[in-house]
Amino acid sequence: MDTFLQNCLNGISIGSIYALIAIGYTMVYGILRLINFAHGDIFMMAGYFMIICMTDLLIPWYISVILVIIATVLLGVFIERIAYKPLRDAPRMSIMISAIGVSYFLQNFATYVFTAQPRSYPYDQMGFLSKKIQLGNLSTTMVTFITPILTVLLVLVLLLLIKKTKMGIAMRAVSRDFETSQLMGIKINAVISFTFAIGSGLAALGSILYFIPRSSVYPLSGSLPGLKCFVAAVFGGIGSIPGALVGGFLIGLCETFVKGSAFSEFSDVVTFIILIVVLLIKPTGLFGEKLEEKV
Repeated sequence: MDTFLQNCLNGISIGSIYALIAIGYTMVYGILRLINFAHGDIFMMAGYFMIICMTDLLIPWYISVILVIIATVLLGVFIERIAYKPLRDAPRMSIMISAIGVSYFLQNFATYVFTAQPRSYPYDQMGFLSKKIQLGNLSTTMVTFITPILTVLLVLVLLLLIKKTKMGIAMRAVSRDFETSQLMGIKINAVISFTFAIGSGLAALGSILYFIPRSSVYPLSGSLPGLKCFVAAVFGGIGSIPGALVGGFLIGLCETFVKGSAFSEFSDVVTFIILIVVLLIKPTGLFGEKLEEKV
């Protein structure tokens, strides 16, 4: 029973992180109908930003967290302006190829600047986040415990922002009809930049929570988590924020329970099997809307 509860706790924690990153995928897709393949590498760069702040510049962790989120947001908006904005009117395939190119650029840039060797993440300097706690017979860290709570709160805030604010209404309008929204006076570029800023900020927060228990960052450390988060977004229904949350939780739980079984070497494979099954049975995902083609 203790093992089951431990797996549930760990699965919900890693699933929460997947959900944070998956929201970035789902929001960008909702606005631009673009799969931002560079999103996992932005997540990886956030890990290096934290190392620079805390290890190289010796900035306290609570200030470093703010600086990392700001730097990652600026990186995400910069990538959108340089790589995606010029292709706004180009075919979808062109902008998707651009996203793949940005992904490889960030990986190679990180390899050139930081080398391919893993760099130690300053997890032992993260204050109360790295503190060990005991819940009955369960042993965990504070970051594992607070991650699901923080994720759910952020999703609720994000949903309120989208439902109640002027920018949120503009985002919903653009996601429904890009051209009509533009004709109605909505500043499309501002909406898209805001969307990338939110997605990148959540990726930065997810990066901080993800790397604390793993203690090292390397140039390809965002590739596999990025793909898993994409699967979580598709599973929940890409374009749906609650779907990304549920998809992240389910992927995290499945992965954790497989790791704890006799088939632990297949834990990563299970994620992609889930993707194939979902696409075969319900291509729109759990909460995805069915798009009707107009004739």
